[in-house]
Parts: sequence; structure tokens; C-alpha cells
Amino acid sequence: MAGVKAPYVAIVQARLGSSRLPLKSLLCLRDLPLIDWVITRLQSSKRLDGLIVAIPDTPLDQVLYEHLARRGIPCLMGSENDVLSRYCLAARETKAKTVIRVCADNPLIWGEAVDRLIDHYERHPCDYAYNHVPRDNRWPDGLGAEILPADLLFGIEKKAFESSQREHCLNYIWDNRHHFRISTFDPEEPWLCRPDLKLDIDRPSDFARLARLPLDPAMDAKSIVALFPAKGENGC
Repeated sequence: MAGVKAPYVAIVQARLGSSRLPLKSLLCLRDLPLIDWVITRLQSSKRLDGLIVAIPDTPLDQVLYEHLARRGIPCLMGSENDVLSRYCLAARETKAKTVIRVCADNPLIWGEAVDRLIDHYERHPCDYAYNHVPRDNRWPDGLGAEILPADLLFGIEKKAFESSQREHCLNYIWDNRHHFRISTFDPEEPWLCRPDLKLDIDRPSDFARLARLPLDPAMDAKSIVALFPAKGENGC
């Protein structure tokens, strides 16, 4: 993948029909809907060239679409279960060359973590890179994102036939990991090396845990991590 990898477009995957936590994207954390947390914190990125929210084309999710439209946030509707096709639709709509995948259940996503991911992707030749989960790295769960060229995403769309690979749009890469150059990295700061820390929201208990904390959309990662006592030694 030689040459300039730009523009960089973040595609946020969001919906209201979660079975574990219904209407999740519009639940208010400190008086702000979770989807607004994600958008606000992504907008602090210095490397992103664009952003769009990809949501299902269901009557329920029309409410989410209207919420975003009122706030001037670019969004589109696509298949509810074929998330891969929805992502490709968003990538084509924005004419993205490189896609940053973001899930709307990460309200504390950190713009600088996204920037570091893009920097890493530029410096280390790879097909796909990530820092959103502590898998072979020491990042907290929920601060980062995933990145891949749009052309690879379009290629996966033609090859992925398993339902799990359509619903979880990058599963095809992990299911065929030996055919791809996958890359990740550790945080530079010891205080940020917290693979024990789960900051995403999947269930009501996750929401309740974050709702009890004095969080603010403008908080940096160091202030957020400091709210959680360290569990043993997690230095890089």
C-alpha cells in the first residue's frame, strides 16, 4: 500500500435495536446522548478528514437518523444485519480512501488515540491496524479504533459470505488473518497501559458504571483513566 493514504474517514456504526441495551445510542450520559459523546470526542481528532454515522434502515432507527440530522451530523441508513454492506455504502458515499471504523458503544473514544492509530498505519505497512481493544497490545478497551483501506473493505464485501462476517464487518480479516498484514501497538505512556480497563458500553451494568463517574465530553484520556484504580502492574 504505497502512496498517500487519505482522506481518512471515520464511519461510526450505531443503532437503537440492541437487545442487551435497547435505545443505547440515545441514552444520556451526563445529559448528553451516547452518540453525541462519540461524535464530540471524535471531532477532537486532528487527522480525520471526514465523519459519517451509518445506521440501520429501520423505523426505530429513523429516530436516531432524525436526531443526527437535526445536529448536522452526516449520516446514512443501510442494511440492519448486513453491516458490511452498510459500511461499504458509507465509504462510497464519502469517497473515502481509508476507513476508520468506530462503534457507537465507545462514548469515551479519544481523538488522539485515533490520530496515533493513523500515524501508526502510515509508518507501518499493513492491511489493517487497530487499538480499540487490548488484543496483543496494552490499550484500554474503548479509546481507539480500527483502520483499513477502503479498497480492502470493498474486496471483503465480495468475499465474505458467512453471516457473522456480514454482521461483524471486519470478522473476515480475523477469520483469514494469515492472509493479511495485521498491526497494532502499545501506548507510549505507562499510565495509559491499562488492558484491564473496559470503557465501552454493552450492557446496563456498563452504562451504570460510567454514569456514576464525573465524566465530561472534553476530558482527556489521562483524566478518564485516573478515575479507575489500577489493578496490579500494567506498565508497558
